[in-house]
Amino acid sequence: MGLRALPNRRKTLPHLYRARGRGPWSLVAFLLVILCALLPGGPAAAAAKPRAAAKPRAAAKPRAAAKPRAAAKPHPSSKPHPVTIEWVGDIALDTERGLPPGGLTKSLAPVRGLLHDSDLTLGNLEGTLSVGGVSKCGGIGGGDCYAFQAPPTYAEQLRALGFGDLNLANNHSHDYGASGRRQTIAALTRAGITHDGLPGEIAIRRAGGQRIAILGFAPYPYDANLLDIPAARALVRRARREASLVIVIIHAGAEGADQLHTPYGEQYYLGEDRGNARAFAHAVIDAGASIVLGSGPHVIRGIQRYRRRLIAYSLGNFVGYHTLGGGGVLSKSAILRVTLGPGGQVLGGRWISIELNDGLPRRDPTNASAHLVRTLSREDFGNSRFAISPSGLITP
Repeated sequence: MGLRALPNRRKTLPHLYRARGRGPWSLVAFLLVILCALLPGGPAAAAAKPRAAAKPRAAAKPRAAAKPRAAAKPHPSSKPHPVTIEWVGDIALDTERGLPPGGLTKSLAPVRGLLHDSDLTLGNLEGTLSVGGVSKCGGIGGGDCYAFQAPPTYAEQLRALGFGDLNLANNHSHDYGASGRRQTIAALTRAGITHDGLPGEIAIRRAGGQRIAILGFAPYPYDANLLDIPAARALVRRARREASLVIVIIHAGAEGADQLHTPYGEQYYLGEDRGNARAFAHAVIDAGASIVLGSGPHVIRGIQRYRRRLIAYSLGNFVGYHTLGGGGVLSKSAILRVTLGPGGQVLGGRWISIELNDGLPRRDPTNASAHLVRTLSREDFGNSRFAISPSGLITP
């Protein structure tokens, strides 16, 4: 059977609009709509472009952990960490009389480890580190006048031994005049050792994480004046505002083997007023000093407890090779090691007994000077003293 041709249902647009009964103007409008849709940028073009896939949002960055706030700088009044200090007696060296064999570093090698066992080691430098100049005695002296002068390079050796500060307030810091003192200060500064004792001077040194002020006093016009107690109190109060701890060093009292006891009142020696050591030490502690360390008599004196603070009136000589007298109590010495808490409260300590052998310090296994200081402390200060064991252990 033959196929019947299907009617052609394809119509043109005019046919379509006429078939639906619409007029020619409708056709025109329809064509305009189609034309606009096909123009670039028109709806059809826009529809033709596939939408760009939406970019995935970047994962939110995790917030950085908040940085911990920097710890506030400790204020002098804030609670400090414990600090251990060491103090030794008089150090006197002289080129013309003869320097220790092999230099100071070699001669003091047996005690070097002891001097390094603290946060800060201090001593009293009797004399100058200088060259040239005119001696106050017209030479090396003798009788009642002695002048000491060692090479400036000895400052480096003192630093190598562990010294961080040296007191210059004493009767020998001007042995070679102003020039000798200037050279001494310059040598110590180059070596990294602070110095104390000039009028109005507050030496500042950081040790054990703390800011420490050091003041030296002696009864001489070229030093911070030991005889002017009100001025000393004012200087201590100023130092207390600048540091967590205030160390006061005094050069006071008469000299000699018969000067073991700490007297009441003023002491005179060779016509000089050597001050009232007790009254001065108490006054500066009242003003805010943390500890008082003494020198001058060239013999050991007792240790006093005052308002929970420690006062060591003298440790005798420490280095006196061909310069300082020896024998008997003049050869008894020590290294005083003390650990200080807030404001200077004594947490503990040790009196390390030293014996001078030809003016050079050596550890004394018999602890003779510990026995001596125990006796002097009991006799001079009664209950106002620290407990010191026969081996030298100090307890609050």
